[in-house]
Amino acid sequence: MKIYKPKEELRPYVRYYWILESMEPFNVLTFPIGCPQMIFHRGTPLFIPELSTSQNRFTISGQVNFPAHITSDGDTSMIVAVFHPHTVGMFIDTPPSAFYNQEISGYDLEKKSLNLLADRVFECADAQAAIPLLEQWLMSRINHVLNIDRIGIALSAMLNSTSLSVETLASVTCLGKKQFERLFRECVGMNPKEYGRIARFQHALRIMQLGSRNYADIAYANGYADQSHFIREFRQFSGLTPKQLMEYQTPYSDLYTNPV
Repeated sequence: MKIYKPKEELRPYVRYYWILESMEPFNVLTFPIGCPQMIFHRGTPLFIPELSTSQNRFTISGQVNFPAHITSDGDTSMIVAVFHPHTVGMFIDTPPSAFYNQEISGYDLEKKSLNLLADRVFECADAQAAIPLLEQWLMSRINHVLNIDRIGIALSAMLNSTSLSVETLASVTCLGKKQFERLFRECVGMNPKEYGRIARFQHALRIMQLGSRNYADIAYANGYADQSHFIREFRQFSGLTPKQLMEYQTPYSDLYTNPV
């Protein structure tokens, strides 16, 4: 896998891009990462058993609250843009709440500019050459609005302290609770309480990634009621207990790791 840093102008909106090209079949367990993605498959799209479907050649992946296994038949060539939790809607003119817990075809949005982008990506001589095209398109779609800033402030506070209440998050954006919840759901794709649970799970993964195996301390550090509560929610989002995950694969938090 190769990872690419966005242009400086795009960094408030796009976290990173990655390219994966492989002729080897694989099966990977994935978790809710809290960030929507735009995916272009130049090879065979990945199959997701939990959804009983393959990804579309041009897929937009929304916020999800469940683990999934992704499988490849060995003909993989994919380009992925990973967005910040609240910014993808600006580029596709569609609120992420419309594809909550779904992976949809970008073509189904029936946006001419999106379709032309996909066509140009697939026409590139190689995957790496598609990144400048994708960035050029994203740059042309920037339309920064106040609400992006407001939700960005709330997300920063949430990621710094995953146990903050919705009322506290609303107050830092100078919005009422109901208005904040509506705006958060529109921009992020799920309600703030549910997203907070995913952020808490991802932060626990980060602590494990850094080497901790003291699950009681991890539970306390992340605001879980107790270790049992932590293990129960961990299993909900990963399909495994923390101990089982350690035996299955090395913990890795996408949301709390900057790969570039």
